[in-house]
Amino acid sequence: MIVDLPSSTTSVVNRKLVELRESGGVLALGRVLTLVVVTDDGGAVEDAIEAANTASREHPCRVIVIARGARRAAARLDAQIRVGGDAGASEVVVLRGYGPLAADEPSAAMVVPLLLPDAPVVAWWPSDAPAVPSEHPIGRLAQRRITDALSARNPMKAFEQRRAGHAAGDTDLTWTRLTHWRAVLASALDNPPFEPVTAAVVSGEAVSPSTELMAGWLAARLSVKVKRAPAESGPGLVSVHLTRPSGRIELVRPDGKVGSLRAPGQPERRVALLRRTVPDCLAEELRRLDPDDIYAEALAGIAKVSRGRTPVRVGV
Repeated sequence: MIVDLPSSTTSVVNRKLVELRESGGVLALGRVLTLVVVTDDGGAVEDAIEAANTASREHPCRVIVIARGARRAAARLDAQIRVGGDAGASEVVVLRGYGPLAADEPSAAMVVPLLLPDAPVVAWWPSDAPAVPSEHPIGRLAQRRITDALSARNPMKAFEQRRAGHAAGDTDLTWTRLTHWRAVLASALDNPPFEPVTAAVVSGEAVSPSTELMAGWLAARLSVKVKRAPAESGPGLVSVHLTRPSGRIELVRPDGKVGSLRAPGQPERRVALLRRTVPDCLAEELRRLDPDDIYAEALAGIAKVSRGRTPVRVGV
């Protein structure tokens, strides 16, 4: 069910939520958090709501979407409430602000009356995000702040801003996209021979924040020399080569779908490494509300990574 509330206020929205709860049996009970989504009005709003609804099936929540409208219009707040089948396992409140209410830093007063009491708050910017999310009015309300440098207009510039402005509680979906890669590499190092890694090479697209983070993670966790090189072909992160005395461990994904894991004395393994979707990454990030210390270490480790200019040839 979708209820439109044009030229509204947050108090009207709150009363309507209570009315829907009492008359239709739509309960806030069981909601584990409030997810606040900040984006521009347009197609991005529906994409963000769809991703949040999908993630809500694992994490029932109240979703508050701040959709910034035309900045030159008269001050107005249009609201919309979605419950039932139109909201997954959540209840969705869309706030479309115009004029002063469409500022890049919307007032927290738009959100505070709608937050679930005694529940954690997570802020998510699906595309362009503030340089320092923790200093944004919405970011100050949240225990966790989720960004996605890959969806920004300039991914590498956005990623560098995340590094410079990182605070405890920040995370980025470019890091979440590495979860399966990190699991496969950790599993490979758990098998004999148990030798230390002496060097590593990570290759990927020039515009790939995930490749930067993989190199930083290896530099921080293995305390070895790591080189970040361009890939000859392939999308995103393409390959990781770990050198040990007995030979190299190689994890290569040339097509963005299936990877190959090679290690000395072992048969080649095919590994599913399909590029992860935003709903999948968002659901994973909502599983934890404490600071991600390993992500912080990976960001710091990037400073130790050397740069190579020669593309790494990828074979399968």
